[in-house]
Amino acid sequence: MPDPSLALRAARRRAIMAILAAALLFAVAAAFVKTLGGAIPLAQLVLFRSLFALPVLLPMLPAAGGWKVLRTRHPLGHAARVFWGLLGMITAFYGYTTLPLANVTALGFTMPLFLTLLAVPLLGERVGWRRGLAVLVGFLGVLFMVSPGDTEAADLWPSLVVLFGAFAWAMAMISIRRLGEKGEPGVAIVLWFAIGCSILALAASIPVWVWPSPTQWAFLLGIGIASAFAQLLMTEAYRKGEPTLVAPFEYSGIVWTTLLGAVIWAEAPDGWDALGILILVGSGLYIWRREVQLGIKR
Repeated sequence: MPDPSLALRAARRRAIMAILAAALLFAVAAAFVKTLGGAIPLAQLVLFRSLFALPVLLPMLPAAGGWKVLRTRHPLGHAARVFWGLLGMITAFYGYTTLPLANVTALGFTMPLFLTLLAVPLLGERVGWRRGLAVLVGFLGVLFMVSPGDTEAADLWPSLVVLFGAFAWAMAMISIRRLGEKGEPGVAIVLWFAIGCSILALAASIPVWVWPSPTQWAFLLGIGIASAFAQLLMTEAYRKGEPTLVAPFEYSGIVWTTLLGAVIWAEAPDGWDALGILILVGSGLYIWRREVQLGIKR
């Protein structure tokens, strides 16, 4: 008989490798966005990111029950998820074209901080003083990164835009949680988001349309495919491994974006940025640890 503990360890290793690969692919997609350097309007970036992801996502339908899985009794919930998720995507893409990759990734990790705060009034959750203090410490890390005394004026506005995007992603996560509580399948939530973003981005793209060059088409295709496979790998990671094991490895995204930024654009976080990133990651990991402890107690 096979040893169950060996199978469990193998599954955990696969989950960790999957989440590391997902973080790498998200970093690669961000690098593709930055490489385009604003030559393609943001609306078109969102459009192609969503459209090129659909061929990867649609094959998931048969296993989930076919097209009927897209029938929903909660259209407003999906609309809220699309609205906030679209804002988060646009602001992230804007940040990638204007800021160092590692800074955008780190500022994006304020999402759990916003989510912790928003969960109190919107989901009725209780936040103890330890998690509340971790949120304040996390935002202290943000101040190190966006302080006008240490950040060029040209970088301050993009940093604030990316922070707003993290708030939008937190609202999107709350929308997803509410849809899940109402029984909406995960594949329906993902597909309606891709479809909704494609429709809205297409409408916004028409007035500002720029025909991409062959090289730009390749980067746009890369953004969509890398993002879609990253989503699938992340889903597989959380399916094969416990969230308590997998979640911390998402922070490897900062390592990947720092390396890509250094190799391709000679970007390197200065001392204050590095300190802010460390504080942000530390506070995020602490909040994650508290969630694990509270989950065990429940």
